[in-house]
Amino acid sequence: MITRLCCAALLGLALLQGCSSAEKKSAGDEYQATRYSQDQDAAPLKHIGPDDVSDAVPRADPILAAGNKSPYTVNGATYEILKEYRNYKERGTASWYGSKFHGHETSNGEIFDLYTASAAHKTLPLPTYARVTNLDNGRSVVVRVNDRGPFHGGRLIDLSYAAAVKLGYMEKGVARVEVEVLNIAGVDDRRDAPGTHYRYLQLGAFGEQASAQRMQGELQGFVQAPVFVSEVESSGKTLYRVRIGPVADSEEFALVQQQLRDGGYPEGQPLP
Repeated sequence: MITRLCCAALLGLALLQGCSSAEKKSAGDEYQATRYSQDQDAAPLKHIGPDDVSDAVPRADPILAAGNKSPYTVNGATYEILKEYRNYKERGTASWYGSKFHGHETSNGEIFDLYTASAAHKTLPLPTYARVTNLDNGRSVVVRVNDRGPFHGGRLIDLSYAAAVKLGYMEKGVARVEVEVLNIAGVDDRRDAPGTHYRYLQLGAFGEQASAQRMQGELQGFVQAPVFVSEVESSGKTLYRVRIGPVADSEEFALVQQQLRDGGYPEGQPLP
């Protein structure tokens, strides 16, 4: 599902004008209007400076089906998610997005936090880590690409408010950038990748997302494998499942189970 169809454009000196105001209303407008409390995007009330923004820390997160449907169509244009994305490097225009989307889900189901270094891209798999460099001032930031967009004006990438502050173009609204993927030794487990089979462990399913994220944070402190939260509908209710994996072989599988036992957790439910 494409969760964000607007990118950010300059509004005054400190906030961006949402692209919905300059385009014809689409079938998704009614949904967007009820989903977000703000009509236009804006900078947050809390001021931060470049020194307040930390780079995203790359880790070997699995690339799952969530957020990686390919092909997909937005505003009449069709996009293919890149199969070969390692060593990706491209130059183009970056914009940013902020408070309108803060606290809402990104395209792969994570929660957008405008104060962390993240980004939206049309064709990179989610999640991906990339170094973005402002070509006008040489500043750079490492971002976690976990959203889709920007679908406006030929722009290459949409950075979080914090990442734009780090690069020094928050007030200007757009910047010329270079985007370079960081090659992390992770596992591509998109379901449309033929012949790919890995194993997972499920540690629990919660009715509240905060509870699942709390367990995820605890497990990430000592388990040497990706830990993620996936959302599923069950009997008309939304459940948030905490899972570990993919685990590529029996040796790694046994290691993860031992780490869980050492941490005082059950071994979990094995999944194909």
